[in-house]
Amino acid sequence: MSALPAKPGLRHSVLDWSSNNYQLSAVAQHGRHVSSSLRQEGRSLRNETNCTTTWEEGDTSRRLSDRIWDVSRWKETLESCAQKLDVEMEALTLSKAQTEQALAAAAVPLEVSTECLSLRDGRRGLELVADPVDEELKKEAELIERVQQTLQQHIDQAFEQLCILQEVRHQLTADLQNKMEALDIDMLCLSLTNESPQISLKTNPTRIPSGSTTPEEWLQFSQFNVARAEEAMQVSQQMREDTSLSRAQLQNELDAQHRATAFALRKRNHHEAQARDELQWQLRNTEAEISEMDCDIQRLDADLQAKTDSLKLAHTRLENRTGRPGMDLCRDEVQLGLVGEVQQLEASIAALRLKLSEAQLALQKMSLHHARMSEDLSRKQEALFLEQRTMNTRARLTPAPPGDKNLVPLVPLMNSSGRRNLQLLTQ
Repeated sequence: MSALPAKPGLRHSVLDWSSNNYQLSAVAQHGRHVSSSLRQEGRSLRNETNCTTTWEEGDTSRRLSDRIWDVSRWKETLESCAQKLDVEMEALTLSKAQTEQALAAAAVPLEVSTECLSLRDGRRGLELVADPVDEELKKEAELIERVQQTLQQHIDQAFEQLCILQEVRHQLTADLQNKMEALDIDMLCLSLTNESPQISLKTNPTRIPSGSTTPEEWLQFSQFNVARAEEAMQVSQQMREDTSLSRAQLQNELDAQHRATAFALRKRNHHEAQARDELQWQLRNTEAEISEMDCDIQRLDADLQAKTDSLKLAHTRLENRTGRPGMDLCRDEVQLGLVGEVQQLEASIAALRLKLSEAQLALQKMSLHHARMSEDLSRKQEALFLEQRTMNTRARLTPAPPGDKNLVPLVPLMNSSGRRNLQLLTQ
């Protein structure tokens, strides 16, 4: 029998084989141990991360809910403040319009006072006096000008305050709009879940956006806007009260001055009417006296002519008797009587001439005074006519009765945007 041939190659020993088997078992056992540890740690990590994630998501949702509640509360506060601000703006606009109407209405009394002063400047002579009516009219014109200046100041202040309110309203609207957008974003974030299709990974989501503010700054900003709006509304309310009180006081002063001017005008008109009536009575009596004086002058002149004729007769008799001859040219009773008659006639003629001269002078003075009184009566009648025109002019100040069809209807008040009611941008 022949021997088997030996196969070439390295042969391992049983010890190597046993060692390899042990090593394989040990490595497998160690791998299983490590894998089991890793699996336990993975399960623990999964549970821990799941709990942490669930807690963080819940906490974030709670914080979102709290934030939504805070923003909603400030949104309601801003809306309420904006509505109050709109009401105050309408009230201030109405007050400004009423003040403008009062200012426009003051133009008519000023025009009337100026026209009355111009009318009364048309008086002539001694009728152009600085009477109480002139004084009251000038006081009235000065008062109206002061009223116009005061009302214009209130209008200017109201306009400036309206601009401030409009600016505050714009700031409130911007803040309100921002909070509405923030609410929409936060509510969208609150509604998102892991199954939402809108979720995705973002680039550097933990960055701090530019322009970010702290919660304290956010709160202070809204508080400042509300406080500024309340302060502006308080100033506006005080301004409306001051304007209303000022309008009432000025109207009372104007009414009192109108009554004082009207009383002075009626009193002056009464005095002028009395003076005119007195002057007319004096004129009638003077005319009657002139007529009687003219008749008496004619009688005096006739008597003077008669006395002159009688004197001529006496002179002629005396002259004729001087022609008696001889002893017949004696100073008898006829001669003495004729001399006495001549003396008496000459004295009568002298007295009549003196009286005639006095009468003519008195007639001339009365005629001149009659002319002066006639001219003065003409001026008084003209002054009375001007006073009547003045009273008729001041009748324009009498308020129109209710229901007058000639009254112009008031235009509904509107704000700067043309709407009658200011609406919030959120509505």
